[in-house]
Amino acid sequence: MSFKLVDEAKKEFPVHRLCRVLGVSQSGYFAWKGRPACRRQHEDMVLLAHVRSAFALSNGTYGSPRMTRELRDDGLSVGRRRTGRLMRENGLRARQKRRFKRTTDSHHAWPVAPNLLDQDFTAAGPDEKWGADISYIWTKEGWLYLAVVIDLFARRVVGWSTGDRLHRDLALAALRKAVVMRRPAAGLVHYSDRGSQYCSVDYQAELKANGILISLSGRGNCFDNAMVETFFKTLKSELVWRTAFDTRADAAAAIGRYIDGFYNPVRRHSALDFTSPAQFERMAAT
Repeated sequence: MSFKLVDEAKKEFPVHRLCRVLGVSQSGYFAWKGRPACRRQHEDMVLLAHVRSAFALSNGTYGSPRMTRELRDDGLSVGRRRTGRLMRENGLRARQKRRFKRTTDSHHAWPVAPNLLDQDFTAAGPDEKWGADISYIWTKEGWLYLAVVIDLFARRVVGWSTGDRLHRDLALAALRKAVVMRRPAAGLVHYSDRGSQYCSVDYQAELKANGILISLSGRGNCFDNAMVETFFKTLKSELVWRTAFDTRADAAAAIGRYIDGFYNPVRRHSALDFTSPAQFERMAAT
């Protein structure tokens, strides 16, 4: 229908302007019209096929910067402006992030460790600094809670766990998974907020038993654990806010697919020179 409108109005207005107003591509219009496209339009159609494929594989989350890097890594010569134009003309818009709500209970009697990290999120290699936090996902059965442990070097989720209660066992399960998977050397700094789950005797005993140094955030400082909170914002904008989960099991399975099947091995991070966490670690190792 849109191409027909362009065809009917092209005597009064330029085709490129009509396509822009109606949100369709010129190359698509000429293909519909059956007219031979020029070389540039033919190249646009080829690029658009790659863009649509990469956009689908990213679950509709890549904007023009990540998309441009994806195309270049596939051997295509393309600039960000051209990629952005193709995405705009074809309605390929990345999901925008919403505001994030914290759920930290720091009103407890557990001991509080000093802030060793002090908002220094840089690390020279893997398993030097970990960040941990808990967030929540709504399902028709009620809240599902997600605990994660993230390696700050490559922003890789090294441990995660879900449950229907906001309890220290949830945080412990994520930590134990991270320790088993990564086997960190003594001296790793583990950073979290002052939530009761992380200040509990059991959690801190687990850290000490593995030679892990304990670092806790300053009171009420929302920037101290910014890197982990950024992961939650990404997870929610790219998966949670666009999905209605019937059960906690459905949500947990989707989160697992997102973390282990997309976020860690595939998703490009601008802070990692548009490589994925797993790729960034491999490059650092070589």
